Amino acid sequence: MGGHMSKEKKIIKKKSPSRRKFFKVAGAVAAGGILAACKPQGGAGGGGGGKSVTLKMQAAWPSGANIFFEMAGDYARMVEEMSGGSLKIDLQPVGSVVKTSEIGQAVSSGSLDMGHWVTAYWYGKNPAASLFGTGPSYGLSSQEVMGWIEYGGGRKLYEETLKKVGFDYVGFFHMPMPAQPFGWFKKNVTQVSDVTGMKYRTVGLATNVLTAMGMVVRQLPGGEIQPAMKTGLIEAAEFNNPTSDSQFGMQDVSKHYHLGSFHQSQEMFEIPINRKRYESLSPEHQAILKYAAYSANSDNYFKALVRYSADLSKLMNEHKVNVYQTSDAILAQQLKGWDQVIGEFSGKDPFFKKIVDSQKTYAKRVMKYLLMNQPNYRLAYEAEFGKLSDVKI
Repeated sequence: MGGHMSKEKKIIKKKSPSRRKFFKVAGAVAAGGILAACKPQGGAGGGGGGKSVTLKMQAAWPSGANIFFEMAGDYARMVEEMSGGSLKIDLQPVGSVVKTSEIGQAVSSGSLDMGHWVTAYWYGKNPAASLFGTGPSYGLSSQEVMGWIEYGGGRKLYEETLKKVGFDYVGFFHMPMPAQPFGWFKKNVTQVSDVTGMKYRTVGLATNVLTAMGMVVRQLPGGEIQPAMKTGLIEAAEFNNPTSDSQFGMQDVSKHYHLGSFHQSQEMFEIPINRKRYESLSPEHQAILKYAAYSANSDNYFKALVRYSADLSKLMNEHKVNVYQTSDAILAQQLKGWDQVIGEFSGKDPFFKKIVDSQKTYAKRVMKYLLMNQPNYRLAYEAEFGKLSDVKI
């Protein structure tokens, strides 16, 4: 018995290290597989080699003190951080490669990999473009329009619109903009007669709506607005928000600022990406480009609320700008203008009508819920701080 046990022990001693070695090697192989799966993909198509992919993006905004260019930069930073540095965006300011109006075509042709602008900037190619950001409200804010795009059938219609104008790109959206101000005037305007015949700057379908109101509308790039008002080429103008407007120096040419308008009550950034370039990327990089837009969507909105309100306070207190809510009389006339314009375009273009009908179906249901569910937030605000028009910020 003793001799057999001694031999058995020797056998066990020989096998034990082998088993430990097996599990050690197996563990190392498994860990290596996990690390490989987690490692950001490199190369032009997202393959190995440790190379990073760099995409050239041109924005429609100037660099420097410009919050929209800053927001484009936020998106670029998120893409790089999410990819661990394997996917980068070379962000260029307005005019660095092409004119703003040429961004869509440049992305489609591959002269640019990406762009950062708004759909209203290609309104000239097809008025339907304006419906994806600067269309009629029907009670919708930017948040709900983005919901319609992603979950209400809007994305399919958006892609059909791209094909109709010959754009060959994949597009993502971010930054649900608060309702845009009616803008800057030489005096307080409260009645429709106050703006009739007035030379005014805006873009997109809003040009048709305000023309229907009797205004003389001119479409100008953002950087030309303040000089045009200074020289008298226009008498009034809008761009987007208190931060951007003050960065343009609008407070130096006007002291009457009217907030909250239906001419552009919802808008968001569009990020066009060359289709072939996008499809050449790894699935991981494609997903990062998409979901970074969602991330920037929230981040930009949070930033906007803080910055816009702070800059509105500066305009009022440091620059002595008079700030008003656009009158109900003007808002009601804007809605009549929208009815007229939408009716005209829908009558001429069945596809345009198809998009409008989709938005109306979505708005009728979604806004019924939201408007019935939302309490009167103004009531709560005034209960704490007093009458809105009397509150100093």
